[in-house]
Order: sequence, then C-alpha cells, then structure tokens
Amino acid sequence: MQLIALTPKQFKEFATKHPQISFHQTKEWGELKQENGWKYHLLGLVDDKKNIKAGCLLLSKMTPIKRNMFYSPRGFLIDYQDFDLLSEFTEKIKEYVKKEKGIFIKIDPYVSYKERDIDGNIVEDGENNQASFDNLIKLGYKHFGFNLMQDTLQPRWIFTTTTKNRTIEDVMKDMDPKTRQILRKNERECIKTREIEEEELPLFKDIMAHTGERREFIDRPLSYYQEMYNHLGGKKGILKILIAELHTKELIEELEKERNQNKQEMAEREKKYQIDPKKMNQKKYESKQKENQNNIDRLTKRIEKTKKLQEENGDIIPLGGILFLIYGKEVLSLVGGSYQKFMEFQSAYTVHWAGVKYAIEHQYERYNFYGITGDFREENPLFGLYSFKRDFGGQVVELLGEFDFVINKPFYYLYKISFKLYHSLKKLTTK
Repeated sequence: MQLIALTPKQFKEFATKHPQISFHQTKEWGELKQENGWKYHLLGLVDDKKNIKAGCLLLSKMTPIKRNMFYSPRGFLIDYQDFDLLSEFTEKIKEYVKKEKGIFIKIDPYVSYKERDIDGNIVEDGENNQASFDNLIKLGYKHFGFNLMQDTLQPRWIFTTTTKNRTIEDVMKDMDPKTRQILRKNERECIKTREIEEEELPLFKDIMAHTGERREFIDRPLSYYQEMYNHLGGKKGILKILIAELHTKELIEELEKERNQNKQEMAEREKKYQIDPKKMNQKKYESKQKENQNNIDRLTKRIEKTKKLQEENGDIIPLGGILFLIYGKEVLSLVGGSYQKFMEFQSAYTVHWAGVKYAIEHQYERYNFYGITGDFREENPLFGLYSFKRDFGGQVVELLGEFDFVINKPFYYLYKISFKLYHSLKKLTTK
C-alpha cells in the first residue's frame, strides 16, 4: 500500500464515513490551525485499487530547535485493532514525517478505552478497546498515561448523552429531577436561547472574558473566535454559538398576568362569601384567600425586582452562552460561560438543553458535554463539573489517551527540555 496526499474532496468522503470522525479531522480545522502557524497535511493509505484504508489530518509546526513536531488531533482515522494495517500506516507516516524533518507524531485517538456507566464504573461485558491500546504500545507509541485530570491537549474523559432514536421526553426522563425543575423554571421565567451571528462575536467574547476572571483562566482574544467563525461558522455549519437571554418585558407581563389571576380568584371567592357565608367552609375560605394573597405578595416582589433589572439592563439581558461544534455524529459543547451577576438564573442549563434538543431533532448520535475528570470522588475540586453534566443523564466516556511516536530520539529529548523551560519561563512572566 501507498501513502498519498489526499485532495480535500477525497479526504472528506473518507473521513465523514469513518466511525471516529470529529471536527478535529476536517480540512476546515486544518485551515483554522494554519492561521496560528501550523501547516496541515491530508494523508491517506491506499491499496492497489486506490481504496483508502486509513487516513488523517496531520498538523505540523516548527519548534525552536528547528525541527517540526507533528500532531493528528483525535486521529488517526484507522481500525486500531487491525495490527497489520496500523503497523503499515505507522511505517508510512514515519517515512513521511522523517522527510519533513519531524521529531515525533502525537495522536489522541477518538476511541473509547473501556465502556463506563453514568457513575464512571466500568460496564461488565461492555465495549473494550484494550487490543487497540496494546497494538499502539507494541508498535512503539509512548503513552502519556491513564491520567485522571485535564492535563492532555484534548480531554481524555468526557461525558455524553445518547440522542439518536430518542425523543426529548426520553432524555428528560433520564435527567435528575432537579435539572428538569430548573429547565421548566427557566422556561417559565422567559429565558430563551438564540444563535448569534458573526457581528455579535464581541458579546460572546465578553461573556468568556467575565467567566475567565471568575474562574481564573486567561480567555482567548476576540480574533481567535473570529477566526473560528470564519473557518467553521456561517454556511460551513460546523460552529454555532447560542446565548441565553432573559426577556424582562415578557416576564413582567407574565408575572402581572399571574398576579391578576390571583386577584380575580380572591375577588370571586370574596363575592360568593359575601352572598352566603354559610355555604362556604370558613377555614377553607381563609386558607385559599391567604394562599392567593401570599402569591400576590410574592409576585409583586418579583415584578419589582424584574422591573429594576429591566431599568438597569434593558428588555433583553444576555446571561451566558456556549460555542458548539457540530460535525459527524455529535453536537459538542466546546467552551461556554456566564455573567456572574446573573448566575442566579442558571442559564447554562438552558443553553446545554438547547444543544441536546438540536442533537435529537437533527438525529445526531450523541450530545457531547466534553471534558470532565476521571476522579469521581466528591472531594475532587472539579467534581461539580462532572456532577452538573451527569444530572442531564448519559455516560462517562474514557478515551485511550495521548501517545507520542518518536521519530528522532535526540531531538525529541531536546524538544522536551526546551518545552519545559519555555513553560517555566511563561509561568514566571505571568506571575
């Protein structure tokens, strides 16, 4: 078999049918990374009849030591259980990378390791890709390790909800009751989602900047989101950004309608009571009147509070948002955030639910909540991240992890040393 450069059309036709397809393995992702100093390669292993047996998007970047590093994000697209095919593809890729002055190839296959349930427990007699892992090790790939935390380029642990052949009602049944309650409450409170266009990217950037300050991470610049939109959004259809908004004017109208209904019930009951008090149970009458009055008092406070919000922030208030990448078999939630001053509205539930419903309605296999950790103890500082996603119902997914295939050992160790030094200096500069 022969390794060849594929045309974008050839690569797309092969990749979109592959069981491991993701947005990372697309020409569009390669073009986006090219904006950030990477070069992309579309490669395929073909047989004598020119049938593509394996392939990958491979990214390369020049390092400070004047040699290239290579990375196939969520790649390769290959049957890892077929040792002979994997061996031949590895050898051909190795030859290609050598010619391109490469030091090593990094991969993090989009392949689950051992099937797990919603609580992170291994499913007995479930899917097991130990053979895929063993084949990579036999061929000399260096495994990063079965890490539990988020310390690889792409998350090794993710959480997904199955959406294919399921209805919205099916998915809601599997939710934690608290999550259903929050979603219904948000709907009543006129919190709605909508997709933003390119000109509104500064709004999403502002949400992420505020989130970064709260969670103590440095957000990407606006240009990053603009580049992502240019390469993946619009007619490309891979990138969508949804924001949640509180419609204060509409909420005030709904609250006033509910308050008037309570007032009307009280007036009608009072009228009947005045006509013939003996026909009514005194205790029941007083209890019902008190219940209505309590509702009126509660609604009045909420109306006043909402009017104040309206005066300070307008008829429509952005609460938070999520950037989704939609490709292949899944709808994936990549990054998102919310304004701290509006945290009480719990908008993240509503935006994630909009993503889940989109996956159901457009018949995607799963909704991917993306990264969690593999430490499911409540003492874990990041346990809340997992707990929030678990409450939507679904399953933990443990992937094989990250591997390096070393091409040039001396330069590889030199690269590792320079990489550590660079990050140490970066931390000092940041401090």
